[in-house]
Amino acid sequence: MGFLDGKKCLIAGLASTRSIAWGIASAMHEQGAELAFTYQGEKLRDRVTDMAAKLGSNIVIPMDVGKDEEIETAFAALKDHWNHLDIMVHSIGFAPREQLDGNYLDCVTREGSMVAHDISSYSFAAMGKVARHMMPPGGAMLTLSYLGAIRSIPQYNVMGPAKASLEANVRFMAAATGESGIRVNGISAGPIRTLASSGVGNFRKMLQMGAEGNPMKRNITIEEVGNAAAFLCSDLASGITGEVLMVDNGYSTVGTPQVGTTPK
Repeated sequence: MGFLDGKKCLIAGLASTRSIAWGIASAMHEQGAELAFTYQGEKLRDRVTDMAAKLGSNIVIPMDVGKDEEIETAFAALKDHWNHLDIMVHSIGFAPREQLDGNYLDCVTREGSMVAHDISSYSFAAMGKVARHMMPPGGAMLTLSYLGAIRSIPQYNVMGPAKASLEANVRFMAAATGESGIRVNGISAGPIRTLASSGVGNFRKMLQMGAEGNPMKRNITIEEVGNAAAFLCSDLASGITGEVLMVDNGYSTVGTPQVGTTPK
């Protein structure tokens, strides 16, 4: 018996078995949830289909979150499988690669900012606008953020303002859905080596600093983020909404990293 038994969960943003979305999907599956997945573009279809099968799911639906009509079509397709939705997970973020390497003011452009905010932040609200109509009381929406939303992180650049926008979305969406019994939360995960993070300049140094600077002296894992996500989307967290939970081994709580220590 798991604490998500009988829950129906849609996960958007699965790209590989090293991704945070995979950690979340695995934890949800372990706790008894039924899963469905979306993918962007034919290039990812077979990969996501194979990963979904490993978690007992055959519901794999195309969706480009940059297009409202594709979001609406995706949820219409989901209704062919399920008559309601309990959990929606948004694990999506993107900025053009040239925006993520170098001095922020040298790199940032109007177009780059628009893309980063559209795909990384607005898409959560766009999905939520449609998903809420399938969600009964007790439903939960979840997104993924990062410390760059509240602190300047070298090379993270335009994704910082985009994640700040995303975290504001969490609060406003929670206020908009609360009376319907739907909760909205986020997780701010520590740095993890994923396909998405590889686009951030000097990410290897971010990993090293993260491990050396947090109380646990190690990097976070996708499994740990997945467990936190499963909790937040379960009835165990029925009183939590509008929050962004830090899952970073305490890095965000430390003022000055300890000098002379090494990660385990």
